[in-house]
Amino acid sequence: MKSKIKSASSLSRIVAKLRGRGRKVVFTNGCFDILHPGHVVYLDKASRLGDLLVVGLNSDKSVRAIKGNGRPINGEHDRAYVLSALGFVDYITVFSENTPERLIRKLKPDVLVKGGDWKVARIVGGDFVRSRGGRVVSIKFVKGYSTSSLLEKMRKK
Repeated sequence: MKSKIKSASSLSRIVAKLRGRGRKVVFTNGCFDILHPGHVVYLDKASRLGDLLVVGLNSDKSVRAIKGNGRPINGEHDRAYVLSALGFVDYITVFSENTPERLIRKLKPDVLVKGGDWKVARIVGGDFVRSRGGRVVSIKFVKGYSTSSLLEKMRKK
């Protein structure tokens, strides 16, 4: 499973080689702090949009910048390891910026995917992907599942 976790540079070479063989690359990103059924359904649906699913995982530093000091609950290495156990996730790379724009430009995915809370027009990197002839997709949320709501439930118990 650890072999699925790559540096951005290494992954860029792998993705370019696979794209050259006609494989369609799907990219998504997120914190994936506490993996729950909503994440699993989302990632499974994303994987079905192409031949290869690459997950850009926010580093601990970027999660704190986005979500606040109490996050992440799980460190980036643990989060990457858990994601690597999912059969439909092909590769994971950790990025430290607050957005995946630089990573998207480096990997040049054919399909860019985010969850339903993102309108297609506002998905970071979407303009770049479309400019290369790719697609940008927003996948509907699975109701009742979010890391924030899970954390709130745990605090109440």
